[in-house]
Amino acid sequence: MERNKATDYPQELLNIFDRYVHGEISRRTFLDAAAKYAVGGMTAMAIWESLRPNYAWAEQVAKDDPRLKTEYLTVPSPLGNGKIRGYFVRPANAGKIPAVLVIHENRGLNPYIEDVARRLAVANFMAFAPDGLTTAGEYPRSDEEGAQLFTKVDENKMIQDFLASAEWLKSRPDSNNKLGTVGFCFGGRMVNTLATRLPDLGAGVAFYGTQPTAEDAAKIRAPLLLHYAALDTRITSGWPAYEQALKANHVTYSGYVYDGTNHGFHNDTTPRYDEAAAKLAWQRTLDFFNKYLRS
Repeated sequence: MERNKATDYPQELLNIFDRYVHGEISRRTFLDAAAKYAVGGMTAMAIWESLRPNYAWAEQVAKDDPRLKTEYLTVPSPLGNGKIRGYFVRPANAGKIPAVLVIHENRGLNPYIEDVARRLAVANFMAFAPDGLTTAGEYPRSDEEGAQLFTKVDENKMIQDFLASAEWLKSRPDSNNKLGTVGFCFGGRMVNTLATRLPDLGAGVAFYGTQPTAEDAAKIRAPLLLHYAALDTRITSGWPAYEQALKANHVTYSGYVYDGTNHGFHNDTTPRYDEAAAKLAWQRTLDFFNKYLRS
């Protein structure tokens, strides 16, 4: 299947799809709204299918890459849901290295997020990508089912699961005792949240994540790197106030708004992917982690 680009669709249609992805409208409502854009033999259902992720496109680093050691591990989470399972990756031949927690979107631990973990490992980090859906049956290999399962997990307990994962990862004997975290969409919001809860967080990188309150932002001590999409007004509109709060509390941060990009521009499985912005944001992410987690 050929990968379309965001520019192949009217921006209004992409905005409607964004509302569907984030649970604001049902698939039926999206299809009804998309019908007006169904021209040239393209049905509303075909539009929906073309906007959905194709995870075959996400594999930038092969699952069996000989440079890496990969495994699924379960971490105890006594204050959360009892346990959380995740995907652990590290270079096959490395000593003590920095650890990075990778937090998924509002669908669970999908193949794109697993590939992000592998991308970190080939850059000489160890990465753990926990599945917030562990106690709801784990990521079900379908984004639509994953979204439904998400509503069945208590978010406060899921946050505790991520906190337990962070502590476990940082304290591993093969860690250099420095922890970063990166997240996307829901995961971006979780990076902002964990930054308010983890005083010893070494660095946080949030891709298009909603922002904490000014009161919570005052608790942040970690350096932050924040990536936003210019066309994602739903999320990016909160950035000016967040930046003001970070400045007021003397938090070290860098923030970027990528022109012409949509929410999800780093996710290379959908038409909203923007290759130039994604590559630039990822290089900035690696540079940021290298700066704050290796010194």
